[in-house]
Amino acid sequence: MSFIEEVKARAAACKKTIVLPESEDARTYKAAEQVLREGFANIVIIGSEEEVGKFSADYDISGATIVDPKKSDRTEAYIDKLVELRQKKGMTKEQATEILLTEYMYYAVMMVKMGDADGVVSGACHSTANTLRPSLQILKTKPGTKLVSSFFIMNVPDCEFGNNGTFVFSDCGLNQNPTAEELAAIAKSSAESYKALTGDEPRVAMLSYSTFGSAKHDDVTKVQEATKLAKEANPDLMLDGEMQLDAAIVPSVGEFKAPGSKVAGHANTLIFPNLDAGNIGYKLVQRLAKAEAYGPMTQGIAAPINDLSRGCSAEDIVGVVAITAVQCQMEG
Repeated sequence: MSFIEEVKARAAACKKTIVLPESEDARTYKAAEQVLREGFANIVIIGSEEEVGKFSADYDISGATIVDPKKSDRTEAYIDKLVELRQKKGMTKEQATEILLTEYMYYAVMMVKMGDADGVVSGACHSTANTLRPSLQILKTKPGTKLVSSFFIMNVPDCEFGNNGTFVFSDCGLNQNPTAEELAAIAKSSAESYKALTGDEPRVAMLSYSTFGSAKHDDVTKVQEATKLAKEANPDLMLDGEMQLDAAIVPSVGEFKAPGSKVAGHANTLIFPNLDAGNIGYKLVQRLAKAEAYGPMTQGIAAPINDLSRGCSAEDIVGVVAITAVQCQMEG
């Protein structure tokens, strides 16, 4: 059974309710049809009768719940709650009403806030900022979390590295140039995400173009400091660095370049030094190795709210819905 099929099976064991707010994109309906057919999550689609009718004509979404903010009997409660949450920022009832009736991502997040749904998947036709802004304004960060970051689950076919080709790549979608402290926080969150989604022990590599001091530069020093901070904060975590990608995942190279390291050559959780490296890295693996790339998933928000690449397929959305549902299970 593939990684994503295992995730779907876990999701089906305790079905959660996932909101898809992008009702003007046909990919939403194609994905919803598949999720409902496979039966691993309950689906809510936010949109007017006209929007849903126009874009869903070719798909069977009869098992989905359709919510029209202009007609729902829950909308008034959401408006009042949004005013309460944002009143220190000057939010008025008129503003809250306008936002919730026109910006479906805000409505989706309010559904989670009010306990009417468990998670949200968006981003197929919206920017990461438009997906995450409502989440951070309404849900805030998870207690004990220093930083919201993102990760991809990468599933590489016919791959001997990582966990039979399954990796977490982080941060590939959110933090542009993290400090050493932020990289350490990203490493901790990514290890937790890997463990939660695969059930296996994370082996975290802090990536650089240097391995154990083979090069000198401020960029290398940052990763070295991040490694030190992450080890101090998480002494039981298998984490090492700084190291080059080949030293991190290829056993023979890891043994040569980083002898004695328990991570080198066996890493399954890869922490990139900045967003440029992470974004380029995941797309190279996705396109050249024909890997399945699920994400960018978020970590550190108080409830599972996950982003999508705007180049995603309906099948990608299905996978992210499954992963989001399992994350919801982990939240209790």
